[in-house]
Amino acid sequence: VQLQASGGGLVPAGGFLRLSCAASGSISNIRARGWYRQAPGKQRELVAHITTGGSTNYADSVKGRFTISITSASSVYLQMNSLKPEDTAVYYCNVDRGWYGSHWGQGTQVTVSS
Repeated sequence: VQLQASGGGLVPAGGFLRLSCAASGSISNIRARGWYRQAPGKQRELVAHITTGGSTNYADSVKGRFTISITSASSVYLQMNSLKPEDTAVYYCNVDRGWYGSHWGQGTQVTVSS
């Protein structure tokens, strides 16, 4: 599985971005998809997670501002509204295929200016 993340950029506080992650290759047996982020000097953390059944889970810090969605078997999106400087990080998409492995995209930089 290859994952290509895009949509990052520089926005002012209060702005919005939409991240996209396109999967290619062997995209069968996907159990869940997620977006994670890693800020400088910090550990990678879960931002949002969605199962193939549509159940979602969000970090407390982004609830009500971010929305994860799937529009096809190969794509997952993260709509980020009301962005804050503390949202600044590299954002990574992930695909969980259970026994078949967990796959990561290359990351896309999100920078929110104050």
